[in-house]
Amino acid sequence: MKKVFSTIMMVCIAVVMTAVLASAETLKVGVQAPITGSYANEGQGIDRGTRLLANQINAAGGVMGRQIEVFTCDDQATTMASAICARELVNRGVSMIIGSYTSNAAEAAQRTYYEAGVLQTSDGTADSLTEHGYWTFLRNSFPNSAEAEYAADYMVNYKGYERIVVISDFSSYAVDLAQATVAEIEKLGGNVISYERIRADSQNFTPVLTNIRARNPDAIFFAGYYTDGGQLRAQQVALGINADFIGGDANDNPDFVQIAGSAAEGAYIINVPTVDMLPYDLATEFINDYVAAYGERPPSVWSLMNIDGMRAIIHGMEQTQSFDNRAVVEYLWSMEEPLEGITGPVRFARDGNRVGSSYMTFRVKADGSYDVVHSQ
Repeated sequence: MKKVFSTIMMVCIAVVMTAVLASAETLKVGVQAPITGSYANEGQGIDRGTRLLANQINAAGGVMGRQIEVFTCDDQATTMASAICARELVNRGVSMIIGSYTSNAAEAAQRTYYEAGVLQTSDGTADSLTEHGYWTFLRNSFPNSAEAEYAADYMVNYKGYERIVVISDFSSYAVDLAQATVAEIEKLGGNVISYERIRADSQNFTPVLTNIRARNPDAIFFAGYYTDGGQLRAQQVALGINADFIGGDANDNPDFVQIAGSAAEGAYIINVPTVDMLPYDLATEFINDYVAAYGERPPSVWSLMNIDGMRAIIHGMEQTQSFDNRAVVEYLWSMEEPLEGITGPVRFARDGNRVGSSYMTFRVKADGSYDVVHSQ
């Protein structure tokens, strides 16, 4: 009798232990972003948004019973640190990666995630990101080619600029956007009088701007990031170059205005609707929760696009009732109706691109806020 009782107790203990272990299993989410360095506020925005969403989902019971556990790796927006982050996060057993902010960093990690079968959602816009054939990659923003078409149409057909200068740094994002924009301008019969490249974080752009001034442009399109864009705009005004400054989407950041100072007024920036302009109840709710949690608004729409990427992956898990990433991505590719997103409807093509885009041109006012001057 004692032997039978002992056997029953052992079985009961085994069942309880199995249940405990199952309940202790978590859904591991990796954040790869520039937590330090030039783009730290963007990276921190991605990390904060991811953790806020994870906390909200965990409070509601998790994802099919699993609590989300977030692991963050600082890739500093460099390819070397990005490769290290990819290996570190894969070794931690993450199911998905949120990030990175820059195309260079996102691309440097892509193959590692692909080989491990880890889903990666990034706001990187370089067209090359979706040209490798990695089924694991989902772009939560829109490609450079879409922005280039809009920017060229705005400059050539809407504004009627006759002498356009295009500037980029040497990053894959900036070069890709610049070259695509040049091609689209020329396709429309516009005139690109010069395409210049600068070293990111150089601070002093006077030499290249002096050469540009001699060419007498009526528009300067900058395809790089906000840290350099603010400097370029300030130095352009200081040198008396009377040309409109049009910044690509990566210039949409509060630090552009801070860096450019009073010269920011009158500059133009092209991007999808900003944080302040998102016309969705879901956006209002999440932004309010973000402010309550962190005491400030998300730095830009890029943070929110990354959160929409995470929401889409979790939506796929719940709809398929599976944590199998291949099943999840197959579902996301085949969705007939888009997911309601913070940044608008979210749906993906089979190449990983987010479907649809809606660009606007903003004019920076004296107080740093924007006026919408043109939209699709």
